[in-house]
This record gives sequence, C-alpha cells and structure tokens, in this order.
Amino acid sequence: MSERTPSFFLPRSERLAGPPVVRRDGQWWLGADSGSILATDPTFTGELDRFATAMAAADREAARIREERAAARKDGR
Repeated sequence: MSERTPSFFLPRSERLAGPPVVRRDGQWWLGADSGSILATDPTFTGELDRFATAMAAADREAARIREERAAARKDGR
C-alpha cells in the first residue's frame, strides 16, 4: 500500500468489485484518500449486501466456466 492509501483498505480480493467500499467486521466502510466513513443507512447497506452476494455468485460461475473450459482443452475437445 502506498502512503496515501487509507489503512482500512483490505487487499483487492476482499474489496467489493474495486470501488472504495469494504466490509469489515460486518460493517460497510466507504473510503477515499482523505479518510473513511462508516455506512449506516440500512437501505444503502442492504443494497451493498445484495450486490456483494451477486458478485460472489458471478465469481463462482466464472470460475466454474474456466474450470470446465480447461478440462475440455485437456481432454482435447
């Protein structure tokens, strides 16, 4: 991390699709170079939860497709 990166940021694999938002200890945090703020609005955090769930499902499906294609190449299909 650079000196300007807020210390609360988690590694990219823990972030939500690259935007400056992370879930830490069950709470959503919004961040920028100037600092961070806890997201407390239940409607907003609910949408973040739904988006994170959808992204995780998409990541799993993409991994499944990659594995399927790799197996097909290995089998010469």
